[in-house]
Amino acid sequence: MPTLHRHEEEKFFVNDEGRKESVPSIHDPSTKELSVVVPSYNEEDRLPLMMDEALDYLEKRQKRDPSFTYEVIVVDDGSKDQTTKVAMKYCKKYGSDKVRVLSLVKNRGKGGAVRMGVLSSRGKKILMADADGATKFADIEKVEEGLKNLQPWPNQMAISCGSRAHLEKDSIAKRSYFRTLLMYGFHFLVWFLCVKEIRDTQCGFKLLTREAALRTFSTLHIERWAFDVELLYIAQRLRIPIAEVAVNWTEIEGSKLVPFWSWLQMGKDLLFIRLRYMTGAWKLE
Repeated sequence: MPTLHRHEEEKFFVNDEGRKESVPSIHDPSTKELSVVVPSYNEEDRLPLMMDEALDYLEKRQKRDPSFTYEVIVVDDGSKDQTTKVAMKYCKKYGSDKVRVLSLVKNRGKGGAVRMGVLSSRGKKILMADADGATKFADIEKVEEGLKNLQPWPNQMAISCGSRAHLEKDSIAKRSYFRTLLMYGFHFLVWFLCVKEIRDTQCGFKLLTREAALRTFSTLHIERWAFDVELLYIAQRLRIPIAEVAVNWTEIEGSKLVPFWSWLQMGKDLLFIRLRYMTGAWKLE
């Protein structure tokens, strides 16, 4: 089983008054309806648009339904720019009970950042959302409906994945032949080695029940781009029900994914996932 190593500075966050507070734990009982985890690496330019849209939606929803409570956790994954400073402006505006910033000492990778945020969350449900705002935030209602349709949840565990599979034909028309070939190759490896039921494993808009998040992220090893595949592989092995729901998605400039090398790393990680679980080097809880 993997162990989560936190540097001493990562055990605390700075609140809206500038004081240090201990980071909450997913092992504690939930105190919010929803946690939104936003992994961010050098996102000072793209993060404000996403945060403005998300917080506008969440605040309006809370006004309509005062029983709805939320938190947004921005995980700065060792950024070299002003990502933490930008995120802290929202913490000061909305209060640290609603917006918290976790600053990682070193870059862990998207999977490592999401894992840190999830394991520090307080919500009954936990949403992963990308900092670029590529997915329309109001589409959370679609993934919530997908989660609801999976009831009754075994052991209170279920996952609802946003999906861009319905947009594949349009995206292929805009991509180069080489990138299309890489995409199909990756999809085949995902299907052949790890996850057969989900067409789009990589959409960064996923909603999990607290129990499902605890079980899957406590077992997660991959910290880079292919972590979504391991997450869903673990869920399938644990027989956690998974829904795939079409969401609106727009490609935003500034992607950190480097076409050839990122795909190569992801392909290697897929092989590691399959082989290490098959040989027992990695175990399920």
